[in-house]
Amino acid sequence: APQVEVWAAWTTSEGATSFFAPGARIDARPGGSYEIWFFPEAPAGSRGCDGCTLIALDPPRRLSFTWNFPPSIPELRDRNATARVTVELLPASVEGATLVSLVHDEFPEGEAGEKGRAYFEKAWDTVLARLQQRFRSGPVDWTKR
Repeated sequence: APQVEVWAAWTTSEGATSFFAPGARIDARPGGSYEIWFFPEAPAGSRGCDGCTLIALDPPRRLSFTWNFPPSIPELRDRNATARVTVELLPASVEGATLVSLVHDEFPEGEAGEKGRAYFEKAWDTVLARLQQRFRSGPVDWTKR
């Protein structure tokens, strides 16, 4: 997909819900909300990436945001620990296509941080596959998950 369309998928609530998760609140400015809700009906704090924020934007090329940890790693989730995600969008060798680079770093030190890193190595593969699916065959139908 063209870079501007991929940018909108990452930086708007409507775009994020087309591939990332069934709910989102994105305020595309540094310090703005970057909340992605895998369980939008759940109470605040239990929906997914609650309370995460945009760190920086360089439209339509790069964005960075904070990301918290899943409830399966309570030693990080319960203390509101976050790491940083940077998404970079680059022109691909195929005209009208965009190369997406995602780096998740600044994990907390120690065993819990390593658990977080291992969890996200798998989770981001799923997110990126959904992004590709969104542009190949349309938005994810969250009612069928």
